[in-house]
Parts: sequence; C-alpha cells; structure tokens
Amino acid sequence: MPNPSYAFFNDKIIPYSEAKVGVLTHALNYGTACFGGIRGYWNEEEKQLFVFRPLDHFQRFIESTRLLCMELPFTKEALVKILTDLIQKEGYKGDVYVRPLAFYGDEVIGVRLHNLTPILAIVTVPFGRYIEKEEGAHVTVSSWTRIDDNVIPARGKISGGYVNSAFAKTDALRSGFDEAILLNQDGHVSEGSAENIFIFRKGKFITPPVTDNILEGITRNTIITLLHDELGMDVVERSIDRTEIYLADEAFMVATGAQIVAMIKIDHRPIGTGMMGEITRKVRDLYFNVVRGRVQKYRQWCYPIYT
Repeated sequence: MPNPSYAFFNDKIIPYSEAKVGVLTHALNYGTACFGGIRGYWNEEEKQLFVFRPLDHFQRFIESTRLLCMELPFTKEALVKILTDLIQKEGYKGDVYVRPLAFYGDEVIGVRLHNLTPILAIVTVPFGRYIEKEEGAHVTVSSWTRIDDNVIPARGKISGGYVNSAFAKTDALRSGFDEAILLNQDGHVSEGSAENIFIFRKGKFITPPVTDNILEGITRNTIITLLHDELGMDVVERSIDRTEIYLADEAFMVATGAQIVAMIKIDHRPIGTGMMGEITRKVRDLYFNVVRGRVQKYRQWCYPIYT
C-alpha cells in the first residue's frame, strides 16, 4: 500500500513525510492513543466520492478520546471539514480508507492519562479488501479472550487494546484460517479481531449485545437497519454461545474495514450449505449500493467530497 501524500498533523495539512514523532512519544510506549476507521466509496456514474456516515464515525472517535481523558478542540463537524479538505488535496478518484488518530504526543516516561498533550492526525489511503476471502472465509474460535470493559473498554477504539486482536489474528492466520472469533470472559461470542458478528438461526438474525465487550460498530448499526427495514428480518441482540455459531444457517462479520465477510466454515465445520447464504448475499449487495450513494432512502449517510 503506497503512503499518502498528505496528512493532517499538528493542526494543519502537511506532506505525509513531515508527520513524525519521537521514539519516546507517550502513545508509542504506552498505547495511549485511539483511532477510527472510515471508508469512502467512489461512485463512477456520478464521478463522486462518498464518505460513509462520517459524523457517526467522528462521534464515536470523540467518545474514544473521552475514555482516554483527552480534550480535543474539534467538533465532529469540524473533523468532517478537515477530512474533506484532506481528500480533496489528495484528489482521490477511487475507494479510500480514512484513519483518524488521537494520541498523547509528550516525550516523557510515566504511565498516566493526565497532564499530557493530545495530538490529532488524519491520513487517507486508497483501499480495497481487508479480508481477501470476503465471499467465503474460514474462521476459528481463538484461545485468546476478548478484553473486558473493566480492563480496556472495547467500545472505544483504544490503540493499546488492539494487541488483543493482534494475538488472535496472527494465531488464526498462522494456523491457516482467514480470521478469528474471540469469546468474552463469560465464554460468549464477542467479536472478530476487528469485526462485529451476525448469525442466522431458526429464522432470525442474532448479534452480540454491546454489553458483551464489542465495539459499538457503525457498520453493525447499518446492517441491523438494512436487515430489518429492507429485508424484513428479525434481528435480536443477545449473548451467543460458542456452539450456536457452529449450528447457524448463515453467519457473517461486518466492519468498516472488512465490510461484510461471509463465514462459510468455523473450526472446520461448514456453516449452512458451506457457501455464502442467500440472505447474506442480499444484504451484502444492498450494503454496497447504499455506501456508493445508489439508494436514495439512505443517501443522507453518504457525504459527498467533491462539489
């Protein structure tokens, strides 16, 4: 993946090569940072780049900074304006990924969250698939337990907490799987290394509740809406036992980066027919039309970059 040309850093847009930090930077040493993940989708018919639900993403980003006791002088509307300027300067005419990052930039020794200086950075890059086998992933239940809300809050995208995901993902990939599912402290299904989870069983969709140590996903919220309002499906938010996922008729993961990933095998057990399910395919097709601004009903979720 090529480096971007520009970054928003220290309150202005500068060449990416000039956005640097020192080795003693607090966030680098102690994980005292948080980030977001936002996608922009190119609509070829309109020659327009639509950023999907940026206000919602930046609201969650701001909430993550609050968990770290950060006080940034930016509203979510101001962050959308910065992002717009940055993408326009890059001049992208294709799908992009946006990474806002807030971190403590002090070069000091000492574990704490107070009396430190937060810095905001935003970069954008061309981006395609996060998981190559989106149409049919083979997933495993990880031996690593999902971080608990009273350890590192999973509802915030806290940088240090993603070491938990890295352990699970690397073990999964080295064992020949495409992704991992983590269980929470109670043994219930929590989420993937960076994705929320849905299963279809006995005529309804089930997804873990926000109290089972999951990220309060924007894509998760989107898919719940589309399943219920457009496909007429019941969606229940409740805890899921490990063995329930093996018996699901369909299962998929969702996230901004990963988009919608069909799980066709879990721990060598085929899910349903062992192929992408019919409803999964329908909601996937609908989602990709929505994010590219092709569904008028949900056009308000799509923020145009070029005027």
